[in-house]
Parts: sequence; C-alpha cells; structure tokens
Amino acid sequence: MVVFPLSRLRRRVWWVSLLVLLISILGLLLCWTNPSIQAPLRPGLDFTGGTQIQLERACGATCSQLRVSEVQASLAKLSLPEQDGIPAPDLASARVQLLDRGQSLVLRLPTLTAAQGQALIQALQPVAGPFQAGGEAVDTIGPTLGSQLLRSSLISLAVAFIGISAYISVRYDRRYAFLALVALAHDVVIVCGMFAWLGLLISLEVDSLFAVALLTIAGYSVNDTVVVFDRIRERQRLDDALSLPEQVDNAVNATLTRTLYTSGTTLLPLLALILFGGATLYWFAIALAVGVVVGSWSSIALAPSLLMLWSQQRRGA
Repeated sequence: MVVFPLSRLRRRVWWVSLLVLLISILGLLLCWTNPSIQAPLRPGLDFTGGTQIQLERACGATCSQLRVSEVQASLAKLSLPEQDGIPAPDLASARVQLLDRGQSLVLRLPTLTAAQGQALIQALQPVAGPFQAGGEAVDTIGPTLGSQLLRSSLISLAVAFIGISAYISVRYDRRYAFLALVALAHDVVIVCGMFAWLGLLISLEVDSLFAVALLTIAGYSVNDTVVVFDRIRERQRLDDALSLPEQVDNAVNATLTRTLYTSGTTLLPLLALILFGGATLYWFAIALAVGVVVGSWSSIALAPSLLMLWSQQRRGA
C-alpha cells in the first residue's frame, strides 16, 4: 500500500524545497551585505574575539523591568580606565541580551582587561543591579584565538564534506552520489539560512557549537539518504516489471516508518535540551532539531524525486 505517492507529489516537493532554499539564500546574502555583519552568518565571540560578561541580577522571583536600550545607552556613555597606556575600547557597539525574563544580563564587548571589566560591572549597578555575589561570568577570547577557531571550524567542515563525498562516490554510482550531495547541501543551506535570518532579526550569533551542529546534521542527512537509496536499489532488483516511479514509491514507503521513528526519537532528547538545557545549549539544540527535520524531508522526498527526474531525462536523451 502506497501511503506517500511521491511520484505524483514530486513537483510540490521541488517547489517547497526551492522556496525554502531561496529564502535561506536571501538571508545569507542580506547578512553578507549588512555593514555590521559582512559575513553569511553573524559571527559570535568564539570567532571574532572579545569579552563576554554574564551577570545574574539579585531581584528575587521577579526582576524590575529592564530594557536593552537602557543598558546600551549606559555603556555608550561609560568611560573605562586606560590599561598600560592602551586607550579604553569604545563600548558603543556592545551587544546586550536579556535572559530568563530579565534575571540574567549578557554583554558582548570588545576585549577588556580584568580592571576594566570590574569597572564596567560597578558602573552598571545603578542601571541593572543589584547583582548576585559570585554570579558573574567573564570570558575573554583574543582576536588571534578567535580567528584560529574560525579557521579550524571551516577546515573541519570542509574535511567532513570531502570525506562524505568520497565515501558515497565509492559506495554508489555517480547519480546516487550526486543526489546525496545535493540533499546534504540542501539541508546545510537551509539551517544556515535560518540562522542568518535570526542574526538579522534578533542579532543571534553563531559560535563553535554551531559548527558542531552542522557536522552532526551532515552525518545524519547522508546516513538517512543512504538508507533510502539502498532500499531503492533493492526494489529495482526485485521489481523489474515496475516503472522507476513505482519502484521509488515502494522504496520510500518501505523506509517511511523507519525514517519517521528515527527522526522522532532523535527529536525527543533535542526537545528536552531546548526546554531544559539552558541558554548555552538552546540554539545548538534548535539547529540540530531543524537539521533533523530538514534532513528527513530531503531523504524521503527530495533526493528520491530528483532520482526519478534524472532517470527520465536520461531515457529521453
């Protein structure tokens, strides 16, 4: 019984994927042309270097109303002490984020010394305080280390994609290998596009955890696609009398339940991380969850439907 008639719905599958891809690419281009970003994604502290200060407000169960604009205005007016003859950094471009309904305050700043960081915290007491004793977290990453982390992340992504390409090229013929790479690129571009839009709309920054999420998504996507392609090749041997669209429909429906169960059980712990994992893992889990959903879609819908199109074009030629 064919539950998902992919051969009849393939044009809708292509339109859905194309629309989402265009929106994602538009977000990446807008990020790149944005003067304050000038990159496909808004880079975080891990890649740019600087100082991040997180402060916990001592305000009991509820905190008084605090606006990001108020904190940014206070930082813009603040004059920090010079350190070893080096002028104090300009804080006008500092990024401010409120977490946990205003109970936590996160500041992303140019590189500060320990004395400058303490002076900044003291200056913010009248605006956002009082702060909890011992509730301060200060992280500083130098620009050299930040560029090294960015380079290492890009190299690891490139090596992973090249390794995946080599594996599926040896494992399958060129048609299957190419379509698996198309599905992989489809998944990665959509996840990156979503975070590009979030960077534009809510100033969300990507860090080294995002690179880890992309590597995980790549492995999940290819594994899912390989399973579907294996079943298609099996149906081609067993169902010689059927047309290719019918063979693909049978293969996709044979793996549909397995794919949905696998995706569902993968999403459950990710949902737990989103709800209870805290701010550190929140966007990492979001990226993985979106990658799992998009990867399942490309494996059971996009890649098999493109295989039918390719085979028809070859027969027509």
